[in-house]
Amino acid sequence: MKTAAVVNFAPEKGSVEIREIEQPAIGPDDVLLEVANVGVCGSDLHQWTADHSWPVNYPVVLGHEFGGKIVEAGGNVQAWKVGDRVVSETAAIISHDNPMTRRGLYNLDPTRKGFGYGVNGAMTRFVKVPSRILHRVPDQLPFEQACLTEPCCVAYSAVVKNARIEPGDRVVVLGPGTIGILCAAMARLCGAEVAIVGLPADAGRLAIAKKYGCEVIIGDAKPWALERDGLGCDGVVDAAGASATLKIALDLVRPAGWISKVGWGPQPLNFSLDPLVQKNITLQGSFSHNWPIWERVIALLASNALDVRLIIGGVWPLEKWHEAFEQMHSGAVVKSVLAPSAI
Repeated sequence: MKTAAVVNFAPEKGSVEIREIEQPAIGPDDVLLEVANVGVCGSDLHQWTADHSWPVNYPVVLGHEFGGKIVEAGGNVQAWKVGDRVVSETAAIISHDNPMTRRGLYNLDPTRKGFGYGVNGAMTRFVKVPSRILHRVPDQLPFEQACLTEPCCVAYSAVVKNARIEPGDRVVVLGPGTIGILCAAMARLCGAEVAIVGLPADAGRLAIAKKYGCEVIIGDAKPWALERDGLGCDGVVDAAGASATLKIALDLVRPAGWISKVGWGPQPLNFSLDPLVQKNITLQGSFSHNWPIWERVIALLASNALDVRLIIGGVWPLEKWHEAFEQMHSGAVVKSVLAPSAI
C-alpha cells in the first residue's frame, strides 16, 4: 500500500516534495501509528531551506512532533494495543549498550538517530515507531495539541532540568520562536518574572508570548535586566538561532547567574568569553529530552496548565504542507500543524 509523504530528498535548497511511499513494515518491538497530527518544527524548515548543520539520511520523510492511534502492534509488544492514543519521543534508534543510554540519558547517545532526518518521520499517514518511546495521550487532550509534546519537552528540559529557577527570579528569554515562547511559558510556570526579547519583525510572535504573562521587549533588554538591583537578571534562556546572542546573554545576566542555551548557532563566536569567568556564570547546554520529562509535560498539557493552543497558527492537510511551511517560515504563525489522517 502506498501513501503520500512530505519527503526531503536532497541537500539542496527546496528539495522537499510530496511523494508516494510504501506503508512501513513493523518489527516485533514496533507499532504502526496512524498519524493524526504532526507539528512543523524549525528543523524541518532548516532542512527545506538547506541551512541545517546535522547529517540527513536522504531521502527521508520529515516530521518528529506527532501523535496518533496504534493500528498494528508487533509480536513482542505487550503494553500497547490497537486503538491506543499515543505520542512518540524522537529517539527512533539508540544503542542500548551506550553508557548514556544505560543512565537513562539516551537522548545524549552519540549514535542516536531521530525521526525526520535519520529515519522516516511522521509527515505521512503511517509511521513505524519503537514501542519503548510511546506515551499515552489522555482522551481529553486533542491530538493537535498532543503532537506538540515534543517542543514542550525541549522547553521543559532547558528551563526546569537545565536551569535553576526559583519563584520570584527574573529571567530573560532570547528568541521568540516556538521554543523561546514555550521556554518563557515554562519559566512562568516555575514562578519567574519573564521578559522575552525579539526584533521588530517578531512583533506578532511577541504578542503571543505576552498572553503567557511575559514582558515583551523589542531591542535592548538591559534596562529590564537591571531594574531590580542593577546587577542583571537571575538567568537567561538563549533560544535564538544565532551565536551572537550568547554575547547578549553574558551581558544581561548577573554575577553567579546562569545561562541555559537551547538555540543552535553554527556561526563563529568572534567575542571573548572572559565575562563568563569574571561573573562566575554557569553556562549550560540543553539538548532534547527523555522519558520522565515526557510524562510530566503530558500531565501539564492534559490539565491545561500549559496551553499550547496559543501558539498554533493553523492546521493544514498534508497536501498543503508548502503553505504550512511558508506561514511558519515567514513568521506569520508561531507553529504550523499538519493533519495526515482524518482521525
